Amino acid sequence: MANAESAELRSDAARNRDALLAAATRTFAASDTEPSMRAVAREAGVGIATLYRHFPTRESLVDAVYRDQVQRLTQGADTLLRQVPPIEALRAWMDLFGTWLSTKHGMIDTLRTMIDAGEIPHTETRDELLAAIARILETGSATGDLRPDITAEDIAAAIIGTFTVTNGRKDQTARLLDLLVDGLRPRIPPTTPEPYPRTDSNATDAPQ
Repeated sequence: MANAESAELRSDAARNRDALLAAATRTFAASDTEPSMRAVAREAGVGIATLYRHFPTRESLVDAVYRDQVQRLTQGADTLLRQVPPIEALRAWMDLFGTWLSTKHGMIDTLRTMIDAGEIPHTETRDELLAAIARILETGSATGDLRPDITAEDIAAAIIGTFTVTNGRKDQTARLLDLLVDGLRPRIPPTTPEPYPRTDSNATDAPQ
C-alpha cells in the first residue's frame, strides 16, 4: 500500500513538473522580456510555493525549459521521420525549431549568463541539433527526396537567418521556409530538345 501511494505521489510530482515546464515555455515565448516567476506560476495555475518547490531558482527553471526544448527538437527529428517523408519531416522540424527560438526570447538574459558561466553546454547543444538535422538530410538523400549536397550547417544557418529577418511575422516566415525547402529538392537536369523533324513538305519547299 505504501509503495503504491509513493508511486502515485511521484507520478503526481512528475505531472506537476511537466505542467510547470509547459506553462514556463508558453510564458517565455509570449514575452520579449524575462517574465517573473509569479507570472509563470499564474500561467500554470499554481501557487508560487509550488513553482519554487520544483524549481528553486530562475536559473533552474530556465535550464529545465532549455533542456526540455532541445530534447523535443532532437527526438522530434526521429519521430517525424517515422511519420512523414523526409522533406516533410524537415519542414515540420523547422517549425519546431521556430518554437524553440521563440521560447528563448523570454529567458535570453538568464540563458546568456548561464552559457557564459558554463552552466549550460552550448556547444554540446549545437552539436545535438546539427546531428538531428543531419539525420533528416541523410534519410532524404537516401530516398531521393533531398539534395545530397546540403549540410546540416547550411540548414541551421538558413533557418536562423529566416527567423531573424522575419522578426516574428509568421506568414512571411512560413513562405520563406516553404521556399527554402522547395530549393532542397533534387535538381532535375534540363532535357535536350529533339531536333526539328524534316518532313516531305520541307524537302519540297527547299530551294532548288
